[in-house]
Amino acid sequence: QLPLVESGGGLVQPGGSLRLSCVASGFTLEHYSIKWFRRAPGKEREGVGCIYSADNSTVYADFVKGRFTISRDGAKNTVYLQLNSLKPEDAGVYLCAAPALGSNCPLGTNEYIYWGQGTLVTVSS
Repeated sequence: QLPLVESGGGLVQPGGSLRLSCVASGFTLEHYSIKWFRRAPGKEREGVGCIYSADNSTVYADFVKGRFTISRDGAKNTVYLQLNSLKPEDAGVYLCAAPALGSNCPLGTNEYIYWGQGTLVTVSS
């Protein structure tokens, strides 16, 4: 069983919204920075944004441009990725990942050691 499980993906029309969830199994998510990645067909995996463990501040990739929001619910051991104003180019598999405890949203993908299986987002009319 993977330590992180994503859900909430689906088919949405351009301009629509989805809320993705990342639930941890076996550890307390609020102690970790959590980063969302996405992998579009034919493209390399790219970072979407990250939420810091210390203060829940967030950072996002430039292409997000205010459309996506990462939040955390400690009571539910869940991190969310709210996707708004979706475009066809936002389609892909979205994954959440956590680095080692104490590591704060590292830039390198190989520093993330806990991964989920991903959830598929399709944006089409």
